[in-house]
Formats: sequence, C-alpha cells, structure tokens
Amino acid sequence: MNGFLNVYKPTGRTSSDVVVFVRKRLEPGTAVGHGGTLDPEASGVLPVCVGAATRLFDYIIDKQKTYVARIKLGVETDTQDATGRVVAEKPVRVGEVELRAALPGFVGEIEQVPPMYSAIKRDGRRLYQLARKGQTVAVEPRRCRVDGIEFMGGEGNDTYLLKITCGKGVYIRTLCHDIGRALGCGAHMQTLERVAAGIFKIEDALTPAQIDALAAQGRLEEALIPLDAPLSHLPEVRVGEKCRHAVLNGNPLRGDWLDAPAPDAPAVRVYLNDEFAGIGAPQADGSVKFRAMLYRAGEGA
Repeated sequence: MNGFLNVYKPTGRTSSDVVVFVRKRLEPGTAVGHGGTLDPEASGVLPVCVGAATRLFDYIIDKQKTYVARIKLGVETDTQDATGRVVAEKPVRVGEVELRAALPGFVGEIEQVPPMYSAIKRDGRRLYQLARKGQTVAVEPRRCRVDGIEFMGGEGNDTYLLKITCGKGVYIRTLCHDIGRALGCGAHMQTLERVAAGIFKIEDALTPAQIDALAAQGRLEEALIPLDAPLSHLPEVRVGEKCRHAVLNGNPLRGDWLDAPAPDAPAVRVYLNDEFAGIGAPQADGSVKFRAMLYRAGEGA
C-alpha cells in the first residue's frame, strides 16, 4: 500500500498517536509517517504518508496550510494557548473594529519569537523541557510567512474566530499572542483546527472511526490518495520504457532520454511512461538525478 491518507486528528491525540493508530491497521512492516505535526490540543487535517509516500515527506511539508483559530482577548498564558497558566489579565477596551484593523499588520513576511513551550532545541534540549522546569532562555526571532488572516466573527466575551493561511513554521498561538499585544490587552489562542494542508481538505478527511470501519472491511487502500497528487506544484519530466532499468536502479536520466528538456527547477516529478517514479533534480548537463525513488530493483511501484 502506497499513498496518502487524509486523517482528521481529534483533540487529545498527538500526531504520533495517529501514525501508530494507522500503522496498526495496515500490513506489518508498512512504513507510516505524518506530513506535518499538529499539537495534541489542536484538531484537523493531518496528512499521513503510507509506504513509499514516506519518501516524499520533504516535498509536501512546505505546502500552504489553513487554520481556524479562536482568539481570546484580555488573557495571556505562559503557553500562549488555553492549556497554559494565566500570567496576565487586562481589561479589554477594543472590539471587532480594532481587531480587524490590526490584522493586516500580521500578513506577509513577519518575525515571530517562538514560544518557550515549543519543540525547538537549545543545546540539545527542547524548549518545552526547559520551560517545564521553570527555565527561560533568549529565543531569536524567526522569519515566517502569513498569506492571509480572515476575520470570521465574534462569539462574545472578547472571543473571535480567525482563519489564517500561512506557510511552514508559523506558530498560530504566537500570532494570537502578538495580536493581543498589538491591541494592548493581551490574548491567547483558545482552540485551533487545521482545515487544509496543501491538497488535503477538512471536508475530505477521515475520522479514526471511519478509518477503523474501512480497515475492518479490508477497504482502507481505497482511501489512499495517489503518490503524485500532493505534488502537482512540481513540474514533470517523462521517460519511456527503454529507461525502465535506469529508473529501477535510480540511475541519472540523460537529457536525451527525456520527452522534453528538463525545466529549470530545484525538483521535478519523474514519470516512467505514465507511472509516477519519484522526484528528481535537474542537473547542469540536462540530466535528472533522483532524489526520492519510488521504484527500487526487485520492487513494484
């Protein structure tokens, strides 16, 4: 079995929990991984890589993601979300108008200081490990990209919903925290749901119960998304049947074997006839060198 599962991760489970859950419902020895961590208390879309799809992790992780976050004004926590200890409370003298006006300032290339309760390493230790011991260290700001923030409405009690579209490395709870600071009242993220990760959409995601039911019927393979489906952003090159031996062995593909000159791109999809064979990198001499092989000598696709 090779492909991607679009899984709805419920709150209270880690991304690794979901990987273990899926692995137990597949043939023993099947490689399984996830395509982008969600915090335990967050819910939503979690792409799960099955079989040869685990070799494509690096090519799907940077795709645009969309979240719906619930922001609570007036209260800051040490984790910047609802799981943390309240460290500051201030009266809220702003509302929808001021919140809407502040949002454009957090769109585009921005800098964030990652929270202490994060998995970033400092001297070999995770920041959250230090934070749990009451230790704090200076954390350098990081550049990241927020493509858009849509105001989705208020829920009363200084609580609002925001839809955030962003690239890799954005901490949504830090974004909520920083918006609160900009408004002068502080804030934290109450809930978070990922509604899209590249081509993986929440309306198509399978719950653990649905995965269980498909596995019990022997139909889980039917739910797999093809290996090349999340990679349509990469250009393609094609070779014919005479190159099968080279493809099986991961040999560089000569330029005169390709159906068209290799594009000027850091990575391309490689097809053997109409079969997706892996990811390659165009070289200066016009050849393509494999970076992620989906065929191996002695294996099928």
